Amino acid sequence: QVQLVESGGRLVTAGNSLRLSCTASVSTFGRYGVAWFRQASGKERELVAVHNAMTDTYYADSVKDRFTISRDNAKNTADLQMDSLKHEDTAVYYCAVRTRPSDRPASEYTDPRAMDFWGKGTLVTVSS
Repeated sequence: QVQLVESGGRLVTAGNSLRLSCTASVSTFGRYGVAWFRQASGKERELVAVHNAMTDTYYADSVKDRFTISRDNAKNTADLQMDSLKHEDTAVYYCAVRTRPSDRPASEYTDPRAMDFWGKGTLVTVSS
């Protein structure tokens, strides 16, 4: 079992930045792929960014060049830096990890079913 706790979500004005953090409960975190998904009200959960167990990352087109996923395996954490926020970025953001082998290109882990454990989410609200 892997427990994930997200933090950092809050109300922010469009154009500003926000940094989300995800802390994992296991010291083996560095072996796993990690991703951020989001779910807006009335919409399906969608991928935001994914980092495989190596160094590869992949971003949804809607956030490319604005968001950056990073990880600190020594601290068992993964962050999502969000810049130039837009109203349409408003959603609950979820951290997820993949404990199955995760050394393929990050683009192969975009489906929520590729993930094995999920956090409870943190709400990001972007006012226009």
